[in-house]
Amino acid sequence: MREQITRSGDVELWTQAIGDAGAPALLLNAGDCQSSMDWPEQLVRRLADAGHLVICYDYRDTGRSTHREFSTAPYNFDDLAADAVAVLDAWKVDRAHSLGFGMGSAITQLLALDHRDRLTAMTLLGSCAMDVDFFGNWERALTGEPTLDGLPTPKRWFIEMAFNPGDISEIEFYRRLSGDELPFDEAELERRIAGARAHADPVEPVAEHPHGSIRQDWTTRAAELAGITTPALVIEAPLDPIHPPPHARHLAEVLPGARLVTIPGMGHYLAPAIHQQLTDAIAAHTAATTTRH
Repeated sequence: MREQITRSGDVELWTQAIGDAGAPALLLNAGDCQSSMDWPEQLVRRLADAGHLVICYDYRDTGRSTHREFSTAPYNFDDLAADAVAVLDAWKVDRAHSLGFGMGSAITQLLALDHRDRLTAMTLLGSCAMDVDFFGNWERALTGEPTLDGLPTPKRWFIEMAFNPGDISEIEFYRRLSGDELPFDEAELERRIAGARAHADPVEPVAEHPHGSIRQDWTTRAAELAGITTPALVIEAPLDPIHPPPHARHLAEVLPGARLVTIPGMGHYLAPAIHQQLTDAIAAHTAATTTRH
């Protein structure tokens, strides 16, 4: 494991790389408010053992990267995509596979639009397409109004839980996101939470990335998805309460040539029980696209 600090504009980003330096690079873009330490260590090591140089990094406002008050130093998804490119530059990687989970999938879609020369392939987990009115659908989940795109809203219980995080423990929050069909390893999650907190110490983590601000022009670029040339793998989680089926299928349909793989029992959580299935699907995709390029 190797680590370094890189600059992206006026912020510093903490990064690390795991695996063979000569292997195809796999850049991990984490979920909302998550640092590099929120990727399960077992999954990262499986991906490295499957033949990747796995590169993780702390988003700005997470982990050991620069923390600033958003009102005085605002940014958007374009800036977050530029941060990801800066990380590749730091590790002298010309082209990489990008694996995005949740918010990281949104960043990966922007990488494919604006920095396609830096991507060999992409894998998207727990995400929706850019033609979805993501936060408008949060409100519709509470009011019962139909969505503009005909796709389902997030589950109402998730919205209520997200708006009132003090009503539920962090462990229980992730247990609910995971669903009830796979074993839930509470001890593994406790270790991961403790590791993320120790990694960030003494910096206090921000409560959330300011989605309403950084996604404000999100849907204006939806039509561009049809022009993406980066080979895409979309992984469907049948029990995802934030992007329920058929969101993943819709995303795969709007990305030219994308493949869809369903992992039974998966929710919006990277449970240890599915790490090998995820690794196998991602490794098969990266191997096929690395050979192609």
